[in-house]
Amino acid sequence: MNLEKIRLGVIGTGLAWEQLHYPAIQELNDKYEIVALANRTKKDAENFANKINLDLKNVYDDYNELLKRDDIDAVDILVPIQLNFEVAEAAINAKKHMICEKPMAPDMKQAEKFLKLSKNYDKLIMIAENYRYNEEYKIIRDILKSGKIGNPVYFIMNNVSCFPCGMSGNSYAGTEWRQHPLFPGGAFLDAALHDVAAMRYIFGNVDCLQAFGKPQNEDFNPYLSVSANILFENDVIGLYTYYPSGIETQKPAVGFRIFGTKGEIFLENKEIGTIEVTYHDGMGQNIKNEKIAYTPGRGYYNELLNFYNAFNGKEQILVTPEVEFGDVKMIFDILDSVSNKQLKFIDDEQLNPFAGIGNANEGYTQDYLQ
Repeated sequence: MNLEKIRLGVIGTGLAWEQLHYPAIQELNDKYEIVALANRTKKDAENFANKINLDLKNVYDDYNELLKRDDIDAVDILVPIQLNFEVAEAAINAKKHMICEKPMAPDMKQAEKFLKLSKNYDKLIMIAENYRYNEEYKIIRDILKSGKIGNPVYFIMNNVSCFPCGMSGNSYAGTEWRQHPLFPGGAFLDAALHDVAAMRYIFGNVDCLQAFGKPQNEDFNPYLSVSANILFENDVIGLYTYYPSGIETQKPAVGFRIFGTKGEIFLENKEIGTIEVTYHDGMGQNIKNEKIAYTPGRGYYNELLNFYNAFNGKEQILVTPEVEFGDVKMIFDILDSVSNKQLKFIDDEQLNPFAGIGNANEGYTQDYLQ
């Protein structure tokens, strides 16, 4: 299989398509050709088709009709979370290669079904977890692997955002299905999944965790905040906090800080464009500072480039259903720990029937992710 362009069918033409995937497709216009669109509100898809001069005969309100076409090499699935598995299952049955937005499913039962279906599937499946493709996390992982800050000891990752601030606007928080989700976990599954993916990409598999949450009576998220103490298999420990109703007024923000025996890494937020690194001799002497620049938001481009290269046999898919399954499971393990106030073992082979599935760092073959 060696195509100059992948003929792409798009299922779901909302914000994620228009603001995230389509701009990357435009950059990769020598590698992708959009041949059909499907959206439950057909008029929205027709409006987008008009923007790109796509004949309206190629627009559908039923994705099953799109999947019947034999001139589509792959589909890009960008639907509300509660529909992810349903649409992906239809694409599998139609024998289409696919890119599927995260998370792979709205709950663990459907995630397990997705995993089973994908095992005997001879087409490519990529889960579009862009944080695993972002430049900043690749740089951070490389710094840790180089030993420049000594051995990593612990980290703090503090995600503060204001979901309610965006509920009345044309934003992700403004979508009805996110405000009143038909899946457990709400915004925690939708947004904190990115952070979990980044942590697992950087530090590897998780040994165990214990989490606590402050309940709230809001549909968009069951907890006002969630904090998890996490122990990784490499003995790195860390505190992860997700606060989707907050506004961080102190500068610089807590952000993401990694403390090593000979230095520290600081990423204020993923949009800042700079990683700050401090080095010392282990005794607090001979301190040196370095600022490493990166381009924010390149995950969408990198993931679609990865899919194209995998389609043409040049590299492997980075975020497979197996990798995504590990991230999704950790989200629900955190929520279960909050609910039951119990320690959760994540990748322990004796205690976890899914251990070994979703290895946090499997499949890295691309040059830009070595």
